[in-house]
Amino acid sequence: MTKDVKEMVKGRYGEAARRVASGATCSCCDTDVDPVSRDLYDKTEKALLPEAAVTASLGCGNPTALAELQPGEIVLDLGSGGGIDVLLSARRVGPAGKAYGLDMTDEMLSLARENQKKAGVQNVEFLKGEIEDIPLPDNSVDVIISNCVINLSADKDRVLREAFRVLKPGGRFAVSDVVVHGKVPEEIQNRMLLWVQCIAGALSDDDYSAKLAKAGFESINIEPTRIYEIEGARAFLEAGGLDVQTLLPQIQGKFMSAFVRAVKPSVNSSCCS
Repeated sequence: MTKDVKEMVKGRYGEAARRVASGATCSCCDTDVDPVSRDLYDKTEKALLPEAAVTASLGCGNPTALAELQPGEIVLDLGSGGGIDVLLSARRVGPAGKAYGLDMTDEMLSLARENQKKAGVQNVEFLKGEIEDIPLPDNSVDVIISNCVINLSADKDRVLREAFRVLKPGGRFAVSDVVVHGKVPEEIQNRMLLWVQCIAGALSDDDYSAKLAKAGFESINIEPTRIYEIEGARAFLEAGGLDVQTLLPQIQGKFMSAFVRAVKPSVNSSCCS
């Protein structure tokens, strides 16, 4: 991340962690309308976790439910926050597997480790670091997950290169993120991305696919999981001096949460025949 972006993100997420630790509710969005983080986890999943882990969730999807994690796998969550996806992943991979959480914010790491203790989950390790410089060896994890974090990075190419590096051959990239479908006027895109929480910097689906391919991934797929209803942003956009009725045809159906899948080629597939 650039210094300015990194400091902004650290400040926002540090404050979110402090609010949760104090017993307050937490949302990345400052309005009452939260189109990104609501209703992502079912009651059964929530029941397995400390309340603070659920409250601190600032994601845009549920990558643990979509990544098809298997017993014995090693999972890395980029930008693990309060630890909800790490703890759920650890249960899915079982005692023979392991779940790492990577976060750069001291307050979130403290909250996540406290949530781990409360949950009584042993096969978890929270690491301090940045997603552009993952503190793990090459070819060391089976699956990378992330929940609405990669869009926050100012250097997404480096994030994807690092993800490729630490995945084992045949390893899976399986993240939830916010994407923009098609072309949208830049001014409108910037305002919409501010409305759908802290996601300014989200890529278009075509750009995301191109960057994954450039990093070396194959079998790339982007599957929409939640399309944001633009009518919900009417007051927000009008307050910014925009004519919503004129804009609707340009933006309807173009802002969404998506599940982004890709695979690091196996050793055999990368060899010449």
